[in-house]
Amino acid sequence: VEVVEPSNWKYHLLHASGHSYSIDNMAKSDWCKGFSPQVILNSKIHRRHTGKEVLVLIHGMGSSSSAWKGIIGFLLESFTVITVDLPGHGDTKLEPHQEMHPEALAYSVIETLLAEGFERFHVGGNSLGGWIAFEIAAMKPDAILSITALAPAGLWLVPFQVRYPGTAVARMMASSLTLVSPFLLRYEWARKIGFSDVSPRWKEYSYELCLDATNAMAKAVGYYPAWDALLKKRFDKPISDTIPITIVFGDSDKTLPKETCQERSLAPAHAQWMIYENCGHAPMWDDPTRVVQQIFSTTKTRR
Repeated sequence: VEVVEPSNWKYHLLHASGHSYSIDNMAKSDWCKGFSPQVILNSKIHRRHTGKEVLVLIHGMGSSSSAWKGIIGFLLESFTVITVDLPGHGDTKLEPHQEMHPEALAYSVIETLLAEGFERFHVGGNSLGGWIAFEIAAMKPDAILSITALAPAGLWLVPFQVRYPGTAVARMMASSLTLVSPFLLRYEWARKIGFSDVSPRWKEYSYELCLDATNAMAKAVGYYPAWDALLKKRFDKPISDTIPITIVFGDSDKTLPKETCQERSLAPAHAQWMIYENCGHAPMWDDPTRVVQQIFSTTKTRR
């Protein structure tokens, strides 16, 4: 039986009363000096057994923790799984003081886990979530047991100067169609419009997956702030070779294409680099069984 525990009682209690909770309320560690206060993220703890190692799953930009629903159940035999919602995504509010660049978001993830008593953990991240995983490892290597990065952002030689032209369209469509999405997504033509650029296997996506993803994008008020915060940036920091890392890209990723966004020289030299066939930007949707196996394989390297 899977037990889902509402995590971050501080977050829920203070937001229910109209207040935010940031690390201003906590004693700052030396490693985080120089950062502006960051909010504690909304999160959920999924577990079947106690005493398991912790695996944190971090979603991408314009998504939410619901992106991981399809694989959580398979991971629970080996892990306590924690899912987080980034600021302005899912159930985490976007606070006025919240910085949205990947390093600051990594800081928020670490403080969220520390607030719950988790000091060491494996990380799985998709897109922006993969970049955040790298930042956590560079910032606080003693906290990270392993990283499985699915189509991680940030591995581009030339950073973006402006947003993707299609980003405004995707967000506008999702927001404007919120009320009718539950009806429209029952039709293949509507799912094609929304997901054919995400994956060559979009026809295999379930109605629930498509609806969750559409609702997450519609709700993601942090989408544009996150986009703007990563402009003119890339990931190029060293990561300890004691941390096992697997990087997975799909061979049909149109969001972060091989030609411009998959620069291996920027990845840690010891990372295992995998290319999945017939796979797009969300490998956990296109090949969930293989992704679960990949996470198991990567995490066992450190045990």
